[in-house]
Amino acid sequence: RCPTKSLLEGPLNFINIAGHLGADPEVRFTSSGKKVTTLRVATRSRKGQKDDTIWWRVTLWDERFDKMVPHLKKGSAVIVFGEMHKPELFNDREGKPQISMEITAVQINFSPFGKPGGSERSQEGASHHAGPAAPFGTPHPEGVANPYMSFGGKTEGQGTTVDDEVPF
Repeated sequence: RCPTKSLLEGPLNFINIAGHLGADPEVRFTSSGKKVTTLRVATRSRKGQKDDTIWWRVTLWDERFDKMVPHLKKGSAVIVFGEMHKPELFNDREGKPQISMEITAVQINFSPFGKPGGSERSQEGASHHAGPAAPFGTPHPEGVANPYMSFGGKTEGQGTTVDDEVPF
């Protein structure tokens, strides 16, 4: 079966991003025992002479990326392909409006443009696919109305914990 065809059967809001991890992966479990790993990925956007950093929260469901996660560390360069979700607005610690961008990963690759000597060096070109996307309208395994929220709602400080240190 053609993997592209299965992707086209589902939602059409897929995106590729390339950036660096702003922290080590965070592994949690839902109340029903489903494993959820969260990555914080910083990407660079340039407008004229000004560089901006865009932070993405990347969600990895179940054990799909278990062989890759131990090699992901703060500063690792990655390329993520996944389903983009509606951005959320929030205020940072200083009260400035910010935007939270979210992706559910379908595929993750180590970027060949990573930091020299980093863990991605030994895994250069490695990738992991989550398999074909579920058909459009298929409920998420958790069966929640918004499966991309952290376990039924925001946790304290969610969206405001981005380090000031950019990992590139």
